[in-house]
Amino acid sequence: MRLGILFASLAALLHFPVTESGAQGREEDFATQRARMAAEIDAMARETRAETGREHFSAAVMAAMAKVPRHQFVPLEQVRNAYRNSPLPIGHGQTISQPYIVALSTELAELRPEHVVLEIGTGSGYQAAVLAGIVRQVYSIELLEPLGLEAAERLARLGYKNVEVRIGDGYQGWPERAPFDAIVVTAAAPSTPPALIAQLKVGGKLVIPVGAMQEVQELLVVTKRADGGTQTRKILPVRFVPLVPGR
Repeated sequence: MRLGILFASLAALLHFPVTESGAQGREEDFATQRARMAAEIDAMARETRAETGREHFSAAVMAAMAKVPRHQFVPLEQVRNAYRNSPLPIGHGQTISQPYIVALSTELAELRPEHVVLEIGTGSGYQAAVLAGIVRQVYSIELLEPLGLEAAERLARLGYKNVEVRIGDGYQGWPERAPFDAIVVTAAAPSTPPALIAQLKVGGKLVIPVGAMQEVQELLVVTKRADGGTQTRKILPVRFVPLVPGR
């Protein structure tokens, strides 16, 4: 979708005329909403510091959260809600995660600018965009073809040149691009997929929610040891859509 067409669609939804100054004003409003969202994330980080071990998230994570235009990653009917600190539906029975959880997952991965990261569960592309603002390269896998194709087009249109999306089974990872400095999973698996551990670098971190839909899920950080084993730390209870295996 061309940028002008997107603004025209937003104008119809939000009932304001499309002019250059109007579009600029709306973008300034979105920037204000992002700043407010970032402040809410920071407040939640302080509230959950006992569980996460982090009273504040890194400057790189907070800068990415304050920059990525979340309103571009939600359906038009959800634009008004884009910067609420809550998950939102994106179609196909999937959701875009709560901004605090996106920030927390990114923080727990302990990313650096030179890192190459794998994301499992592209969804609308929002988490990939946040990661892309911090690391050198992001590879993202989406099982649902319509979502994956839309996300790839959206990320390219918005200028995220360091994200590559493929349609595939997240349980199998992306062995051709391995090993990865970190892996971030955006859907809950019943247990940690062995293929993802195998594709981590030594010292790399897998951030993954584990648990069935009807059970309490836990956000885990799994660190790969030099002997090939792992060390796992439970962070806090979460609620994610299930990670569905490919057929």
